[in-house]
Amino acid sequence: MVMFDSLNRHLLPPYGCDWVQAPNFQRLAQWSVTFDTSYVCSMPCMPARRELHTARPNFLHRSWSPLEPFDDSMPAMLRQQGVYTHLVSDHYHYWEDGGATYHNRYNSWEFMRGQEGDPCIGQVTDPPIGNMIGRNADPSTRNDRINRQFMRCEADQPQAKTFAAGLDFIRRNRDADRWFLQIETFDPHEPFFTQPEYQELYRDLIGTGQPLNDWPVYGRSSSNMPEQLRGHYAALVTMCDRQLGKVLDLMDELKLWDDTMLMIWTDHGFLLGEHDYWAKCVMPFYEEVSHTPFFVWDPRCRKTGERRGALVQPALDLGPTLLGYFGVPTTADMQGRDLAATIATDQPVREAGLFGLFGAQVNVTDGRYVYMRAPKDRTNAPLFNYTVMPTHMREMFDVKELRAATLAPPFSFTKGCPLLRMPGSTWVTDESVWQTALYDLATDPKQERPIHDAKIEQMMIAHLIRLMHENDAPAEQFVRLGLPA
Repeated sequence: MVMFDSLNRHLLPPYGCDWVQAPNFQRLAQWSVTFDTSYVCSMPCMPARRELHTARPNFLHRSWSPLEPFDDSMPAMLRQQGVYTHLVSDHYHYWEDGGATYHNRYNSWEFMRGQEGDPCIGQVTDPPIGNMIGRNADPSTRNDRINRQFMRCEADQPQAKTFAAGLDFIRRNRDADRWFLQIETFDPHEPFFTQPEYQELYRDLIGTGQPLNDWPVYGRSSSNMPEQLRGHYAALVTMCDRQLGKVLDLMDELKLWDDTMLMIWTDHGFLLGEHDYWAKCVMPFYEEVSHTPFFVWDPRCRKTGERRGALVQPALDLGPTLLGYFGVPTTADMQGRDLAATIATDQPVREAGLFGLFGAQVNVTDGRYVYMRAPKDRTNAPLFNYTVMPTHMREMFDVKELRAATLAPPFSFTKGCPLLRMPGSTWVTDESVWQTALYDLATDPKQERPIHDAKIEQMMIAHLIRLMHENDAPAEQFVRLGLPA
């Protein structure tokens, strides 16, 4: 498995882009099945990874979180059945309070440090800001400026180190059977840091002699020099493409196509000024964020160069697909689907898919329509976190939050465990998230014109309610959204 972070499908040649240089993604599409209707589920980073392990949505019960003790973990299940599992990643959120239970589910793991603000180098004095603007010059990004001082060539960057370690694992274990390798890079997540050779490819956008500006601000499109930011993002996608090419080269060299599955996906996309927004999470989950690239080579059916239209959700479905590949049964709590038949014949696996962020809109799509259901009012209440692992992204819940906790009865998937129930809050502040919207992607693929059709809205509401019930959503979520329970 090769996993990227914040990869926008619209910038990849297999999905129609004609200006970003990514020949290895095109080569991948020729060797694999390309999914055209692939969507996120729980957002953003760690919620998606919790789904990869558990194969069930979590954003209706919990904000960003570690794995819970009652969670079924796909890598741990493979490990228990004699499949050797190895994680190599530069995604530093795994090693913060809010992600620290994931890596030990694998037999072994490697961590390549230095992405974004990873506090990996001790330096008391502030690094020079120099000719930088925007977030690059913000005091909160000092760790990134420190880290970059030690990345003078591509081989020094965490992405390159991550792929090199993954390729080393493959070479050392080429003759072994029953192993799963997860190569996971934080790129092309912001900041869009690359080397000059990649930036030269997009000099018409990046410019010459301009202040460094490769780190967009989340929110409305107020960033300085948006074309420069797009150029830096494209440069980073091209760097990702080169590292992907090394995986494909090794598949060729070692003839791994004969018996080794290859999966390429991302946790979510990224807005690059579309809809007048940058980044993710603070705005509605438009197609640029929610509709993702996804490729699979399956040596069992050996399908190459084909497209698939079935609605899939990789974060939910890859766990059951991997378990099925190794002959390990899923658990009753897993809601994802084994995609083996979909890869082979485009067999449908779901009528509709749920996606969203804790405390924000709850969205549903059937592949044609996207329905974004907003909270009934701006109190956004009632909203609660349910957990026995009370940590946020970078810190534990504070004592004030814990003083407000009550003990809630188990949900269907918590294996009889009661949970702490604490008032929750959301990251979202943008006006548009308080508005319900319905889009027809067949006539409006860029989601520029919401439609008003009571019959279609009722159909999508029915999907939404059914999927919330299947997920055993807390009763107050129906109240928060103004839906009948």
